[in-house]
Amino acid sequence: MIDVKKALNLEVDRVYAKIKKDADVGGYHLNPDVQFAKDLVLGLLINEKRYGYWACPCRLASGIKNEDVDMICPCDYRDADLIEHEACYCALYVSSKIGAGKEAAEAIPDRRPPKEAREEAKKKNKRVRRLPSLPVWHCKVCGYLCAREQPPEICPICKAGKERFEVFA
Repeated sequence: MIDVKKALNLEVDRVYAKIKKDADVGGYHLNPDVQFAKDLVLGLLINEKRYGYWACPCRLASGIKNEDVDMICPCDYRDADLIEHEACYCALYVSSKIGAGKEAAEAIPDRRPPKEAREEAKKKNKRVRRLPSLPVWHCKVCGYLCAREQPPEICPICKAGKERFEVFA
């Protein structure tokens, strides 16, 4: 007989290991509370079964992928949350300080705009094509480029610190 709970735990462990490896390669950190992080992974897997995609387990998904695309893990708000609050909304991804246990993740406000504001923004974007208003950061070590409010904490390519980035002109 198949032990369903054991099989589910093995799947959570497998997905957690993959997310952790991807985070490490990309210069990100997962919450050091491994059980908490695995509970979030379980939520992602439940939402994948329910909706067909990894909707953030800390937000209410509509079940319509095009409406939820901004909250598919890793969500569009992760990097801004990490910069401003040291953790993403669900605290799966955390800063190096929290990852090293020097600080604790705290509850943060959800930066996802209300549905009406998201729909209005989509309408405007369809009518007018604009260039991104974010600065482009250049890693002086390897040449990696990224458009975001602040440079990444660690370059995902060469692992240089954020002090090695400059605004690309």
